[in-house]
Amino acid sequence: MKWAVLFAALVVAASAEVYFKETFDDSWADRWTKSSWKQSDGSAGDFKLTAGKWYGDEEADKGIQTGPDSKFFATYAKLDKVFDNTGKDTVVQFSVKHEQDLDCGGGYIKVVPASSESQMEAFGGETPYSIMFGPDICGYGTRKIHVILTYKGKNYLIKKDLKAETDQLTHVYTLVISSDNTYKVLVDLKEVASGSLFEDWDMLPPKTIKDPKAKKPEDWDEREEIADPEDKKPEGWDDIPATIPDKEAKKPEDWDDEEDGTWEAPMIPNPEYKGEWKPKMIKNPAYKGIWVAPDIDNPEYKHDDTLYNFKDLKFVGFELWQVKSGSIFDNIIVTDDLDTAKAFAEETWGKSKDAEKEMMEKAKKEEAEKNTPPPAAAGSEDSEGDDDDEYEDKEEPSATGSIEIPKEDGHDEL
Repeated sequence: MKWAVLFAALVVAASAEVYFKETFDDSWADRWTKSSWKQSDGSAGDFKLTAGKWYGDEEADKGIQTGPDSKFFATYAKLDKVFDNTGKDTVVQFSVKHEQDLDCGGGYIKVVPASSESQMEAFGGETPYSIMFGPDICGYGTRKIHVILTYKGKNYLIKKDLKAETDQLTHVYTLVISSDNTYKVLVDLKEVASGSLFEDWDMLPPKTIKDPKAKKPEDWDEREEIADPEDKKPEGWDDIPATIPDKEAKKPEDWDDEEDGTWEAPMIPNPEYKGEWKPKMIKNPAYKGIWVAPDIDNPEYKHDDTLYNFKDLKFVGFELWQVKSGSIFDNIIVTDDLDTAKAFAEETWGKSKDAEKEMMEKAKKEEAEKNTPPPAAAGSEDSEGDDDDEYEDKEEPSATGSIEIPKEDGHDEL
């Protein structure tokens, strides 16, 4: 079994505890439950066990793959025991391969509390969760890694913009939430983000706010410049007209004063006219800047050192919508030790990634060669006009096409 291959990953740290580990072998369906969500209306997809089109080891690299297209997907499994992370780190890690070149859909995992157990039979977009983590891709506008944490019943999205991998290879996503209220996000075991739960989420209100009772003083001058009180309008400025008669204009020969009236030359702009006089502007010696209300302590702020704390993590699951299906999920681990998670990734993804990439590149090369027409023989009918074809305008196909995403209440990331 694949479990034997992973023995080395379990001895990295004697004090580490693994609450869930899944590599998806032939018995995976005994541990995972397909949700009834969306099944009644026919919009529910399914998962199948496969290594996909390219891999390093066909048996070891098997995972569960979404299918068919334009469906909702939902399945879940129980942790080995309820995870109370009080005083501990929380590490959630999994791999996903979008070998279908995902154009629009989710690739994230959810960690769900025991308090949601009564809703798990229909696990879906409405089911309360504690952690949502992983890539989400839709066109070129959305290519991010979601890190959503639940605090007091509300979901909060990380404020940083974390870039998801968008190629067709397997990538490992790792989230670490520490008991000191810091976090790390790793992609392929390389750190891509870190920081504070207090600063990078808005779970707590701001410590300070602008004083709502403060008012700008009446003598506060916000004018950066003022008209020069010493500047005077030149004499005769207003006597210069804006337009003057055109001196070069001549009365038409067929003009009849009795019938057409007295002829007058047309008016043209006066080159000496300088417009409305305005005094020059100078720096305002009384300028105090733009007034801003002073900061005061926010009466609604209450510090909480337990932002990291989830006391009843019990399930992991995938709840997704995909336009183009085919994503393969594998090698999930929930633990309290990052080194254990890293060792697990090295024993799985790490041993296969190079061979997988080589197999994909070979497959793409063979496909390109297969789809390339052979060169036409010289002098044949097919060769005629080839020089002209090189310069013809050719319409390139759209990279994304037209994608319509159904509106689903409760399926939003927040």
